Amino acid sequence: MSEVLDLPTTRQEGWRWADMATLEAAATSAPASPAIDPKTLFLDTLDGPRLTFIDGIFEPAHSRPGPVQVTAIGEATEHPLGRRAAGEGWLLSLDKGAAVPGIQIVHVGSGGENHVPARIELGEDATASVTETFAGSGWANRLTQIVLARGSRLMRSVRLLQTDGFVSIRDEATVAQAASLVSVFLGAGGMGSRIDGEIRLAGEGAYGEMGGALLTRGSQKQEAAVVLRHAEPDGTSRQVWRAVAADMSTASLAARAEVARDAQRTDGEQSLRGLLLNRSATVNLKPELEIFADDVKCAHGATVGELDERALFYLQSRGLPPARARALLTHAFVGDALDRIGEEAVREAFAADADTWLEEAL
Repeated sequence: MSEVLDLPTTRQEGWRWADMATLEAAATSAPASPAIDPKTLFLDTLDGPRLTFIDGIFEPAHSRPGPVQVTAIGEATEHPLGRRAAGEGWLLSLDKGAAVPGIQIVHVGSGGENHVPARIELGEDATASVTETFAGSGWANRLTQIVLARGSRLMRSVRLLQTDGFVSIRDEATVAQAASLVSVFLGAGGMGSRIDGEIRLAGEGAYGEMGGALLTRGSQKQEAAVVLRHAEPDGTSRQVWRAVAADMSTASLAARAEVARDAQRTDGEQSLRGLLLNRSATVNLKPELEIFADDVKCAHGATVGELDERALFYLQSRGLPPARARALLTHAFVGDALDRIGEEAVREAFAADADTWLEEAL
């Protein structure tokens, strides 16, 4: 674990909200036998390829990879956590016009650290959807590098359900002309987390979206830090994040959009909203726009507040118990981000995970 000593520190601006203490504790935790059956983490309504990684090692007994290859991935990255994820991982490479929906990747940890790289390459007009689930404990560190060719489309949904430990995710994506990338995350476990993304819209008319919901309680800390770069004209981006914090927990969202001088007619939107279930909790929001083009439509909004007392009174006056009224309003708040998931079965599963968290937190 000597490498852990050179982790980023909170003295660095981009990492000032990061929970490196929890990460290091998770990395040095003693491994135990996984008590989770990976089969219970797959969505039975999806009939696509399935891969299982236990402590970062591919488990063929609970997998049917299909077109997804398990192979060594050695892509270079300058990211301080992402560069640790090297070795055997998974690769999805689709030819022009190919379509593979319903891919599921399940990660189960039992303690200690594990690192898995991944690469997704979609040819022209190819389409794919990938759902990833994290469960168990320990430090799960992931690097996913995505290359989308002209007209291709990728829907990526990631849910973090580890009971403790830490999950760090680094996404690096290049989106070509008229291609589309939508990534939605849900942090509904008891672990700490850092969701880190850099998306480059490198082609005219490209679409990029990265968002989701972080749900925290106890003394938990979760964080998302995303940079979305517009390099060419007529690009569209969306960053829709929601954070719900209870008890003494902290949820932090930093979203940045950069528009290059040549990226005229860019349409960019950032929406960061936080909900405090207790006044002892903390939500940090940091929206940023850096625009060098002069013909753009970009907007950002950031708000933190509590549940609307008038809405609570209205629901209770219609016979709902206070806890149920709070749960309904909080569910609607979170659903604003999860509704971005394109597959109904996946969207419903994420909503159920959020409801489970709400039942325990409220």
